[in-house]
Amino acid sequence: MFEPTIKDIAKICGVGVSTVSRAINNHPDINPETKEKIMNTIKEYGYVPNNSARNLKRVDAKAIAVLVKGISNPFFANMIKVIEKECKKKHYSMELSHIETDEDEVDAALKVVKEKRLRGIIFLGGLFSHSDEKLRKLNVPFVFSTAGSIPENISKNQYSNIGVDDRKESARMVDYLIGLGHEKIAMVVAEADEESIGKLRLEGYFESLQAHNIAINPKLVFQTSDDIGHFSMENGYLTTKKLIESGEEFTAVYAVADALAIGAIRALLESGLRVPEDVSVAGYDGIDVSGYISPSLTTIRQPVEEMAKDTVKLLFDIIAGKKDHQHITYDGELLVRESTKEIG
Repeated sequence: MFEPTIKDIAKICGVGVSTVSRAINNHPDINPETKEKIMNTIKEYGYVPNNSARNLKRVDAKAIAVLVKGISNPFFANMIKVIEKECKKKHYSMELSHIETDEDEVDAALKVVKEKRLRGIIFLGGLFSHSDEKLRKLNVPFVFSTAGSIPENISKNQYSNIGVDDRKESARMVDYLIGLGHEKIAMVVAEADEESIGKLRLEGYFESLQAHNIAINPKLVFQTSDDIGHFSMENGYLTTKKLIESGEEFTAVYAVADALAIGAIRALLESGLRVPEDVSVAGYDGIDVSGYISPSLTTIRQPVEEMAKDTVKLLFDIIAGKKDHQHITYDGELLVRESTKEIG
């Protein structure tokens, strides 16, 4: 795989290495048009400046990167703990990087791979809408963990993924709520406009309503704010306040993550509504705190430890050449707790 150097970029652009360096370092002593040409070429060829010469000696370093997008979601905390433990067993170090909401995780991975000289990458959270062309620029094995399905536009020979079937498990939760007599089910969703777990879980919500011949009411679907962590308790709280203030009738709230559901419970209680006597609330993920809040949260539990261990094992097997890319899907577990109630 072609991995361009600064000399390659200079040759392609028809300039000297020092000119490329000035463009990269935003030096004022460079023609704006030349700088634009150089920066466009860098982006096109996926060149990442190596800021640390000592890393050139780390080609054989036993290290992998874990790139986390959506760090506000407590679900990832347990995943990271298990992954780190499994890495230590293999005598590998783990480079943990938090990716901002508006940052492209593959661009971030390209930079980390070049600077850290890693053996592999684990993506936790984030979007799944990356092109084959872009993914091919990653010259190390990688696994999309917590991603049960990836869009068909990406070749399955290009990546590995591990996770539950978010669409199916989400529909299962809505089926359960409908079975309790709920038809006016409000949805608190994150990242619904992107190829993400939020979108998949929203699709499961729609599928369940349609399967039960319940009309979809778009006014009961509320998206979290982009201003704060999409999967945070605060966002669940603020989004549910908007739902309450909208005046739309609902008997249940289903949030695409437990953290959002916990925030939703707080907003409902503050408004004078009782959970579950007045409104049932359900979440998704099965984080530890969901079983200890009052009322305890009905949720879909993902097999966190199993997923984390299998993610690391799969990545190491691919690095060692023992396996090709794999696509592993787990079943979630419906945990019925105190936050949901049958209605007449």
